[in-house]
Amino acid sequence: MDNQNRSSVLQWLVPTGIMMVVVIAMLLSFSAKSNKEAEASVSKTLIASTEGYGERFLHELEKVGKVGETVGEIFERTGTEDGGRVTDVLGIAAKCAGVEKVLYCAADGQAMDQTGASVNVGQEPWFGEALAGEFPYVYTEEEQSVIVVKRVGQNAEQGYLLLYYPMERFGDMLLQSGYDSASFLVVVDLEGNILGVSGAVTNACVQGGNIFSGIETENKENARTIRNRLSNSSRGSVDIQTGKQRQVLTSVPLGTNRWSLILGVSEAYAERQANYIRKNTRDMVFALALVIAIFFCVVMVINIIGKIRSNNKKKELEDKADTDLLTGLNNKLATERKIKDYMAKNPNKQGMMFMIDIDNFKKINDTMGHAFGDEVLRSLGIQIGAIFRASDIIGRVGGDEFMVFLKDIVNEETILKEARKMEVFFKNFQAGEYVKYKATASIGVAVFPQEGNDFETLYKAADQGVYKAKKRGKNQLAFYKDREAAAPAGENETAAE
Repeated sequence: MDNQNRSSVLQWLVPTGIMMVVVIAMLLSFSAKSNKEAEASVSKTLIASTEGYGERFLHELEKVGKVGETVGEIFERTGTEDGGRVTDVLGIAAKCAGVEKVLYCAADGQAMDQTGASVNVGQEPWFGEALAGEFPYVYTEEEQSVIVVKRVGQNAEQGYLLLYYPMERFGDMLLQSGYDSASFLVVVDLEGNILGVSGAVTNACVQGGNIFSGIETENKENARTIRNRLSNSSRGSVDIQTGKQRQVLTSVPLGTNRWSLILGVSEAYAERQANYIRKNTRDMVFALALVIAIFFCVVMVINIIGKIRSNNKKKELEDKADTDLLTGLNNKLATERKIKDYMAKNPNKQGMMFMIDIDNFKKINDTMGHAFGDEVLRSLGIQIGAIFRASDIIGRVGGDEFMVFLKDIVNEETILKEARKMEVFFKNFQAGEYVKYKATASIGVAVFPQEGNDFETLYKAADQGVYKAKKRGKNQLAFYKDREAAAPAGENETAAE
């Protein structure tokens, strides 16, 4: 018996000892790798973020260039002899491109701007570079602008269009970012000269007009690394220190003019992101402890897992039963049940119900086909689900009817605000991937509990609102009881574009 007990103990101790050795080895290995992986992950995130800002900046320049191409085509077809007409076209181009100045320029530098004034830019230091056409953009320090250059006529036989994109617009890039107030974003040329700044313009790194003048004294090696990346059009992050402030600078090439974008964030910000990633170490410890517990409680865990799987399966089946397969929203029964549950639990809280009936949906099916009609419903389900809170109840309750119930509406002002939100949504709603169709809807609104303290009464009130909207000409929103500022959507039905 003793031998059997000793053998039984050994059968448990040996695997446990081996497992503990494996656990310790895994912890040491994971801890060593965790810091490197966290730093690499933060660097990748910063690079991706910087590339995103670069794409936004280039997209703006490309939009300006598109306007220039269109104006050039107009001049090629109609000529430029009529100075008044040229001035008018340049003015329109400036408004469309959102730039401060547009010039129509001859090869000798004699030009006309959108106001009709004569300008001579032939002596400007950037003029030769602009006409050479090596790069699509030229920077002018005097006007703090990027000039988008477009040739008019074959080989510029009719001249050049110069569209001045003001770099102060670039300064808005970081206004809504998640970075701290010490962060900055700069466009630099190959020599590190700063062409535009967004974010912390007082940061020591961006003083002096050159990125290296602010960092090279205290960070020679890392400054050399940045220079090499600018020269080689490569990307990466380095740590630098200016005075008492430590920062991380991430550089990526813009892919044009040999310009680059540099994002600077405080080391504290980067460390917070890394610490968030390092929490995986704690997760690993917890997971290993769980493995040990499972080793001693196999039967219990199997039973718990069985129950969890059973509950998950049950929940999955319930979710499927509650979901409209076409739109992914709640189906009619689930929508009604959830609204009734809210009413029963919150009889004194205010809510509002939208009944949405797509106008002339039969016509959409008859003219565009049932597949396109399904696409309209699917698009509506996706888009309308995105404009309200996750806690609100949104469902498809008929072939072309939708219901939205907003919870916890605090006052009359919120009621009107949410109504206007729905109106604006249908002003902009379009469906279809290749054929764009602007569907409209008649919308009825009723407020809980004033206009119905149970589902059936509130539903009838909202349905009365739909009837009222249809009677007024469709394509609008109507309350069960008229409210001030509940204006109609105001747009006629629009056929397929």
